[in-house]
Amino acid sequence: MRARTRTARKAVVLAAAATLGAGLLAGCADDGKDGSSGSSDGDSGGKTTITLGLFGTMGFKEAGLYTEYEKLNPNIKISENVVERNENYYPALLNHLTTNSGLLDVQAVEVANIAEVTATQSDKLEDMSKVSGVKPGNWLDWKWKQATTKDGRTIGLGTDVGPMAICYRKDLYEKAGLPTDPAEVGKLWAGDWAKLVSVGERYKAKAPKGTYFMDSPGGLLQAILGSEKEKFYDASGEVIYKTNPAVKAAFDLTAEAAEKGLVQSQTQFQPAWETTISKGLFATISCPPWMLGTIKGKSQPDAAGKWAVATAPKGGNWGGTFLTVPKSGKHVKEAQKLVAWLTAPEQQAKLFKVQGNFPSTPAAYTMPEVTGAKNEMTGEQPIGPVFAEAAKDAPVQVIGPKDQIIMQGLTDNGVFLVTKGKSGEDAWESAQKTIDNKLDQ
Repeated sequence: MRARTRTARKAVVLAAAATLGAGLLAGCADDGKDGSSGSSDGDSGGKTTITLGLFGTMGFKEAGLYTEYEKLNPNIKISENVVERNENYYPALLNHLTTNSGLLDVQAVEVANIAEVTATQSDKLEDMSKVSGVKPGNWLDWKWKQATTKDGRTIGLGTDVGPMAICYRKDLYEKAGLPTDPAEVGKLWAGDWAKLVSVGERYKAKAPKGTYFMDSPGGLLQAILGSEKEKFYDASGEVIYKTNPAVKAAFDLTAEAAEKGLVQSQTQFQPAWETTISKGLFATISCPPWMLGTIKGKSQPDAAGKWAVATAPKGGNWGGTFLTVPKSGKHVKEAQKLVAWLTAPEQQAKLFKVQGNFPSTPAAYTMPEVTGAKNEMTGEQPIGPVFAEAAKDAPVQVIGPKDQIIMQGLTDNGVFLVTKGKSGEDAWESAQKTIDNKLDQ
């Protein structure tokens, strides 16, 4: 999705750094696509304007949090500048961090990029652990550690996480002779991703015509690797994707699923893949909470209520974001106070209820906005508890600066090729060449 990540859900479109820089700071339209709800990054009407640089739809505005904060703090005005895709946003942010110029009061950082920012740009960012009211124990331990430097500075506070579940079409499972109750479905593959592939074989034996068990090889690989403590880097920062047996095992299992025709020949978040959602051409998908929003946005109206959420074979994470405060921002203290408020459990619970962004603060998991949460696509099933357990079970994973590049190589130039007729070993070799070329650049 990301190998692309939570909000990078469409084709990768890279432009020159100067163009990206302009896009990062440009105020745009209210639709949240290529722009923002804000306009000026200065102060107006006697109020202090706090500016936020964001990507995708992070939901703060949609959940009414800006309005609420402004009522609580009448001297504050909030202006967000939004770039649609993280692939466009992050290169510009990195450029501005490197030069320590052009930064807004608050800058979002995607989980796939937090390791690089923490390792190379932390001196440009405030230590959020020093902010009044911020307590490390409020966040999932692994989430807090992801934005913490080796010398103990925490340069970003976590917003959402992407605890991994499995979403499936109840109607298609029933037609294939599989159980449909979420608890029973979860038992089919409990504790072992290989069992999930075996369920796929059962599905294929009686599958409704024209449908596949899973949406894509990339989605399966992403989920498996998201449940591993180590994947591409070790704790010392060394690249280990070639020698880590967990990576090769995940790649081989995904290649096996592709060879057996259990996954579509699709790359996630591309138009053709989105069409398969609309047409109901697959029964199962690796599913962090935000994926339900993608499913809803691409489905036909009659698909509402046909989906369900089951526990994944192993707990893992896919996606999530942090809010940072640059030292060079115009209103550092005010920005720190805002970020602490936006990421507090109460606000994260509200955000999940409205936007589906799952909290990174465990205290939110017992709030009614989470425990009673339902989704239009999954009908009356309470989905909050499923994702809460997954979040608690996710490992403290080592995140490296080039995780996103490595994952994309393994998916788009790796297991995807197996659906086009390459052997698993040939696909592995192709992935390595692609990754190593990019890492050398």
